[in-house]
Amino acid sequence: MMKHKRAGAILGAVLLAGACGAAVAQELRIGLQEDVDVLDPHRARTYVSRLVFTSLCDKLIDLDAKLQFVPQLARSWSWSEDNKVLTFKLRDGVVFHDGAKFDAAAAKANLDRALTLQDSMRKSELASVEKVDAPDASTLVLTLKAPDATLLANLSDRAGMMLSPATFADQGSVARTPVCSGPYKFVQRVQNDRIVLEKFDQYYDAKDFHFSRLVYLPVPDTTVRLSNLRAGGLQLIERLNPSDVAQVKGDASLKLESVDGLGFQEIIFNIGNGPRAENSPFKDARVRKAFELSIDRNAINEVIGGGLFTPASQPFPPASPYHSDKFPVPARDVARAKALLKEAGVTTVKGELAYGNNTTTAAIAEMVQAMASEAGIQLNLRPTDYAALLSGNLQGNFEASIRGWSGRVDPDGNVHQFLSSKGSQNDGRYSNPEVDRLLNEARRVPDQAKRKALYDQAETILQQDKPNFYVYYQPWPFAMTKNLVGFKPYADGMIRLRGVTLVK
Repeated sequence: MMKHKRAGAILGAVLLAGACGAAVAQELRIGLQEDVDVLDPHRARTYVSRLVFTSLCDKLIDLDAKLQFVPQLARSWSWSEDNKVLTFKLRDGVVFHDGAKFDAAAAKANLDRALTLQDSMRKSELASVEKVDAPDASTLVLTLKAPDATLLANLSDRAGMMLSPATFADQGSVARTPVCSGPYKFVQRVQNDRIVLEKFDQYYDAKDFHFSRLVYLPVPDTTVRLSNLRAGGLQLIERLNPSDVAQVKGDASLKLESVDGLGFQEIIFNIGNGPRAENSPFKDARVRKAFELSIDRNAINEVIGGGLFTPASQPFPPASPYHSDKFPVPARDVARAKALLKEAGVTTVKGELAYGNNTTTAAIAEMVQAMASEAGIQLNLRPTDYAALLSGNLQGNFEASIRGWSGRVDPDGNVHQFLSSKGSQNDGRYSNPEVDRLLNEARRVPDQAKRKALYDQAETILQQDKPNFYVYYQPWPFAMTKNLVGFKPYADGMIRLRGVTLVK
């Protein structure tokens, strides 16, 4: 009962916001799935905080729709021959929201803060940085302890966001009243209710941002969030429930924009983590391959994903420059699956599939169970709380497990920690020295073409060893009012508003 009262209260509050905001020219109201943690990019750790930061805090570099790095506060950058010195040339004429000038000294102050602040969440992302120098107002130099091909990706996110150093004297005020240099400046935050930004007229590219005011409203209930969109209290909502896709598509006043994200859902196997690995029916790679061939990814996409669960067969989504056409999604082939089991010396397999007990994953697990049985693989399903699932996986308490990952811009974040021998999230304890060599080398090579070749070599081995297989890419579905024009989602899931308008 309390849940319904709260949902109704949220609905009423958001509709009131819509009524009050109707008189404000070009105000955009955005429905978030949850409230932001902290409005300090060096301390924040949530996805929704990044949605707000995208309009509030410019970064040294950004991403385009193809996940290529593009200039933002930095005009250009270059590596030294040994890949241990990264030099940025910064944009001129940029000011923070308090009027202070952005220059190399300000950028250095931000990176130094991210590296030294006691509760900074960016320390590990910048761990390769030995020192930061500002030899002149437009030049920023990062000297590294060792080559780090992941650094640019981190600087395209919160580690590269710039705050006014004048606010650093009072660290608590940074999160309460953040002062950045983005196209919109901070106005107000009411915890669990709203975050308000307004257009910053001194922004160097202000002409391409058309909203005078942004209001971010946390509405955790997906049904309520969609109801508010349909009623006009919101113009844009993120993370639409896949079960609501048909409803949005059938509403002439709404439209859907979805993109494959950087993350994925996968099924992993316990290769060498404790007693359950030794007794696992999936010890043989041929059995693991048979399991993969028994499932129909397209059916999962259509029946459960509402057409948003793009089938996957590798850790990098189609939007990534590291996605390879060498590894197409395998079609379901029950006959081949049975043949592989026969080669492995078995006709039937009895195993356990663990998964996080939420509505979507439970439906996937049941569908996988039904499809695998047709190939002779009988699965006992073990649902559990997702946090408990991850803890159990780490301890080796599984044979096969469905696991999700939100994804990273740099390809290293989607493979190394999961598939290298000493990877922190290599729960199945898969180990192949050649895969280790290739993944470690890819960390040290900034050149994109050379890195892609290394990842292709590693994936070729992984496709044979089959320590896991990918089911689908995690989508970022946005629903919006039909008169919101120009919005396109990016694979990193961010809300970029350059050129976006509301038309009558």
